[in-house]
Amino acid sequence: MKVIALAVGLFALIEAAQCVGLARGLYCGLEICYDVLGVDRETFNKTGLAKAYRKLAKQFHPDRVKDEEARVAAEERFRLIATAYETLKDDETRGFYDYYLDHPEQRYYNYYQYYRMRTAPKVDIRLVIIGVVSVISLIQYISAKSKYTEAIDYAVKVAKYRKAAIDIASERGLLDVDPKTGKVRKNRKNRDNVDVEAIIRAIVEENMDVRGGYKKESVYDTIAWYIISFPVILFRYAIWKARWIKKYNINGEEYEEEDKLYLIRKHFGMTECQFICLEPEEIDEFLEEKLWIKENFTQWKEAKEVEEREKMANSGKYKRYRRYMKNNTGNTMSFVE
Repeated sequence: MKVIALAVGLFALIEAAQCVGLARGLYCGLEICYDVLGVDRETFNKTGLAKAYRKLAKQFHPDRVKDEEARVAAEERFRLIATAYETLKDDETRGFYDYYLDHPEQRYYNYYQYYRMRTAPKVDIRLVIIGVVSVISLIQYISAKSKYTEAIDYAVKVAKYRKAAIDIASERGLLDVDPKTGKVRKNRKNRDNVDVEAIIRAIVEENMDVRGGYKKESVYDTIAWYIISFPVILFRYAIWKARWIKKYNINGEEYEEEDKLYLIRKHFGMTECQFICLEPEEIDEFLEEKLWIKENFTQWKEAKEVEEREKMANSGKYKRYRRYMKNNTGNTMSFVE
């Protein structure tokens, strides 16, 4: 038992000895960085640090040593000088190093701070976040612009939109249109510095109401704007919520039309952008059915689902599909087969 107790005591003593003092793998190893550069810790200043570093770096630079053995020693000393300078020139790193000198017993914490500083990115994380948000916002803007252009390109090729644009251009005197055929005449008026397609496109774009995923690009639809305006949005939401609770929950007032539409949209699970794309007749039907009331919406939805199933059951195409499935039961081929 005495032998075991002695061994345990010796092991604890060794562990305690290892936890105190300079560590070989940290900063300047077994030397103090201040001593390596010959600067005083109490009177430290960056001007004196830079002067001491330049003097020692010039003295121990390997290119100034001709002897091979001396050059190897000079290289080691030069690396140590450079390490000491890199440690002390940065205020944050020097702060961790001073803590390491004053608290050598906190070995694990000092190791953590040393390797964290070595592996942490040198770039300000705030600049990285700003850069990422800017790139994402730019991609969003360009993508929206591309989709909007695609929508206008399609509208220009649709006959009824094209004809309407030509009629408007004719009324404005921008194009010379044959009243009999409705086509643009190829005369001098339409040839001299007049881009017929550009005029038609501009009028189509002016009169088209493109919504949803193909609406016109805007900086207000980018993540950068959402982040910038988030405090304002949050403040407005808090005011709106307080008004809602006071007006409807406490006072029990009748819902205004805008608030009715909000509740209907919420029941449908639609975004505002999706809801405004609905036809006015559909929205009028929702208001007539009083779908802002949850019970009415549930009943209306169930009735619509029954109606849709009946319509499908009476559909000729669906009947043919059912006959096909009935006649070919057991003869279908699965992906595994």
